[in-house]
Amino acid sequence: MKAAAFKYLRAENLDNAFDAFAEYGDEALILAGGQSLMPTINLRLAQPAVLVDINHISGLSGIEQSGEKIQIGATTRHFELANSELVASKLPLIASAIKHVAHRGVRNRGTFGGSLVHADPAAEMPACAVALGATLVLESRAGERRISASDFFLGVMSTDRRPDEILTSIELSADGPGDVWAFRELSRRHGDFAMVGVTAKARRASERLEDLRLVVFGCEECPQISAVAASLAASGQEPVAIAQAVAEELNPMTDLTGDAETKRFQARSLIEQSLGDLLEGRADG
Repeated sequence: MKAAAFKYLRAENLDNAFDAFAEYGDEALILAGGQSLMPTINLRLAQPAVLVDINHISGLSGIEQSGEKIQIGATTRHFELANSELVASKLPLIASAIKHVAHRGVRNRGTFGGSLVHADPAAEMPACAVALGATLVLESRAGERRISASDFFLGVMSTDRRPDEILTSIELSADGPGDVWAFRELSRRHGDFAMVGVTAKARRASERLEDLRLVVFGCEECPQISAVAASLAASGQEPVAIAQAVAEELNPMTDLTGDAETKRFQARSLIEQSLGDLLEGRADG
């Protein structure tokens, strides 16, 4: 199919974009990488009045460190994250997970911020942002708004971003001493969307995991921290018991990759493996 007719605006600064939002409201869509948006438009699942291209706005891309914080611009390409020594050393969970994002062509154009705003429940980056306790910075003509990744995702392809806002950057804490992480994903082929995945961040203290932030994705409507996993891990429960408890509290969606009970079984297995990775110091699944 072909896209329905729409206007194209090359925004040279944020004010250009805000002007379009003021004129067109929620009929203005933002173009960053376009790897999810353009197929959606071509299938006429989305029919914007105007497409606002933000790729030429300075200051929206790049990876920088300030103290213990890493700031990633929203239009930073996936391949830039994959090739960044700073990401590899300070955000190894992102460095590991980014290798599972689609295929090379998509990673060359797709953006970190675009993946977060698109909010596909099977996507890797939203789950990682939640597990890492990321803060998302959104800007509008009214000013700046900061929101935690845990509060940003509301449902299937639904977020707390308002129609007049642009996600401009993402802030994450650099890994510190004792921090451990894990990433595992089950997909039909490498690069396909996850059938089920697990990402986790914690501090290892002796034989226990403290401050465990475990997220299951490709299973429920949006990524969220498992409070049960954190509580049981802090009390020293074994991975098999934690995995069983977390799997039981899941509310899996039935979709083209599997039914609810299949996804629950897959999640339980991946959770147990991921917890083992955290305890044993193996992190990349």
